[in-house]
Amino acid sequence: MGVWSVVTSLTFSVDSLRVGAVTNVPHRCQCGSMVDSLGHHGLSCSRSAGRIPRHASLNDVIRRALVSVKVPAILEPVGLTRDDGKRPDGMTLVPWSMGRPLVWDATCVDTFAVSHLPGTSSGAGHAATTAEDNKRRKYSTLGSGYIFEHFGVETLGSWGPSARRLFKDLASRLVDASGDQRAGQYFAQRISIAIQRGNAASLLGTLPAGGELEGVFYL
Repeated sequence: MGVWSVVTSLTFSVDSLRVGAVTNVPHRCQCGSMVDSLGHHGLSCSRSAGRIPRHASLNDVIRRALVSVKVPAILEPVGLTRDDGKRPDGMTLVPWSMGRPLVWDATCVDTFAVSHLPGTSSGAGHAATTAEDNKRRKYSTLGSGYIFEHFGVETLGSWGPSARRLFKDLASRLVDASGDQRAGQYFAQRISIAIQRGNAASLLGTLPAGGELEGVFYL
């Protein structure tokens, strides 16, 4: 298969998720479950091929944006954990606001997950908002010495209120630092691309080992 065909299939599959169009012929995922013609299973599959790369990409985009505004940051800071021993995704090495460093944790939740559908079907961003609330409770033990923001987004692109708040603040600083009024837009686009790439990888990850795209996905 040529490179153009692969790119075309990725773009078409991701866009099809938004409009509910058929993306592939029904087939069996590597996890053993059946994938219907809409391809949604790949987004919530226990063996999702896109979840970890997407998570890493989101955090890298946030860290790079912070560095661009002269706020150095590190990923998975050592010595800062919640009750279950897990570390946040990142922390600034200098104060972010009111003399306190920023601590963030990014999550991309599946808009089509069965547990989310009752909320996401009635309001955009419901799953992202719920994820942010859950994360905030888990990090409640951090105390008042940190500013915690959970960056919750969904596979279809909706953002939670905490994500929008951090984006607005960071986008404003990017504009001031670069002098480019479109700096915030570029930041938002990088977040969107990270989500879409993760979605594409998740859909393609349902293919049987050694399978050909032409036999499953519509190009």
